Amino acid sequence: MSSTLTYKERVAAVTKQLAERGISNPGVVNLDLPTPKLYEQIIARGEGQIAHGGSVVVETGIYTGRSAKDKFIVEEPTSQADVDWGTVNRPVSQENYEKVRGRLMAFLQGRELFVQDVRVGADPQFQRRVRVVNIKAWQNLFARNLFITPETMENEVVPPDFTVIACPDFKADPELDGTRSEAFIYMNIAQREIIIGGTAYAGEMKKSIFSIMNYLLPKQAVFPMHCSANIGTQDDVAIFFGLSGTGKTTLSTDPKRRMIGDDEHGWSDKGVFNFEGGCYAKTIRLNAVAEPVIHNCTQTFGTVLENVVMDEESRTLDLDDDRKTENTRAAYPLSSVGNIKADGMGGHPSHVILLTADAFGVLPPVSRLTSEQAMYHFISGYTAKLAGTERGVKEPQATFSSCFGGPFMVHHPTVYAEMLGKRLSETGAKCWLVNTGWTAGPYGEGHRMPIRETRAIIDSILANELNDVATHEDPVFGLAVPTAIDGVETVRLTPRDTWKDGAAFDAKAKDLARQFNENFANFADRVSDAIKGAGPKV
Repeated sequence: MSSTLTYKERVAAVTKQLAERGISNPGVVNLDLPTPKLYEQIIARGEGQIAHGGSVVVETGIYTGRSAKDKFIVEEPTSQADVDWGTVNRPVSQENYEKVRGRLMAFLQGRELFVQDVRVGADPQFQRRVRVVNIKAWQNLFARNLFITPETMENEVVPPDFTVIACPDFKADPELDGTRSEAFIYMNIAQREIIIGGTAYAGEMKKSIFSIMNYLLPKQAVFPMHCSANIGTQDDVAIFFGLSGTGKTTLSTDPKRRMIGDDEHGWSDKGVFNFEGGCYAKTIRLNAVAEPVIHNCTQTFGTVLENVVMDEESRTLDLDDDRKTENTRAAYPLSSVGNIKADGMGGHPSHVILLTADAFGVLPPVSRLTSEQAMYHFISGYTAKLAGTERGVKEPQATFSSCFGGPFMVHHPTVYAEMLGKRLSETGAKCWLVNTGWTAGPYGEGHRMPIRETRAIIDSILANELNDVATHEDPVFGLAVPTAIDGVETVRLTPRDTWKDGAAFDAKAKDLARQFNENFANFADRVSDAIKGAGPKV
């Protein structure tokens, strides 16, 4: 076996590969810098400040969430027939892509670069190599935290399967480049490349690679999922679907169970595996008692905090302050959590939990789903779009996001739904709909479900205590709702009883049912009658 390459040899090899991709004549190339060295660069370059406890605090400017309307997929022959083109997957021409890319390559010349060669996908059979190229040291630390970092250096520098180039200082000119705004997230599947400019929100890097995995893995009969996952002492796996802010990270971070991952997974014929090596948790109004593990990570060396307010003198954090954004975030490696499944893999789930934050306050806190209801609600993906997750969203809004991750699904939603149905049938996993949203009224009148009660519900599900309990049927949605759960106020299990005005509840429930029906009409011609019949009864 040949000896391991020296650092200089690795840098030279990577620099040559970057030139072959069009990034020529760079300044210094910083390759795979460890966390302490990236900290030094962040401080020296004035990119962030160190908070009390050791985390590094940065600001992302005006882009404090994903800029969904600026994300495009290059329209090219190899992927054109597979992409579900529409409002989510919008095309950009190869010509426009090359135009903005050419100016970006020129912009990068002579600039200091930070490069991380990382992986996505814990299962070696389905793992992809990803090279992340940044001009910001803090974004490179984000990439190091969120993706899987190889434990040992290899004897050669292998070209990556995908390259992500993120350059927030390069702002596009819509008239010149044909972009929608100064920001752009362009995915080129054929060229195995993602270019990002005009926005410093680091979540764009993470979610772009997730979109790529959502394109690639179904072709290998692997079900990609926007979910968190954990594993119990009996090796029992649970997965939690949900959009940002519905509780995927919070509810999968359980001291009694080891975390597999908090956001992105694949489900193969062997079981579940994490795509990532870290967590990207919302921190606004984070409570040290209710969420001690995540709270501790906000004050840990290595964590990147985005847009969190900090006292300039004491350097203490104010996690309740939303003056910059509701979407304050912490990016930290899974090793900071401690109680993890180190290999990022588990068997087939015993329980599949669909999380929704119901802004109308009419869905029960937990429902046991039939397989047809599971498919219906997975395709529907109802939740509230929470403040700060996307630009311009100031308060929760009712939304339907297919597969509980519509912005990241590249194939038609029914492709993923069919994979879910197949896995449920093969494994016998039980499926649940859990409302982490509003109770005792809609947003503005009621309040969020107490997290202690949601945790009690999850604990009961995972202990198999709700598998055969007595239930009553929700009259509007036809859901099987447990009549009693330890640790949950019984009145909450019948949402109408929590409202002051029953007639107002009935009107709101019927309105939500109408929205479900109108949304599902978009998919009705591609699903069975049994699935279509699993929706609201009104």
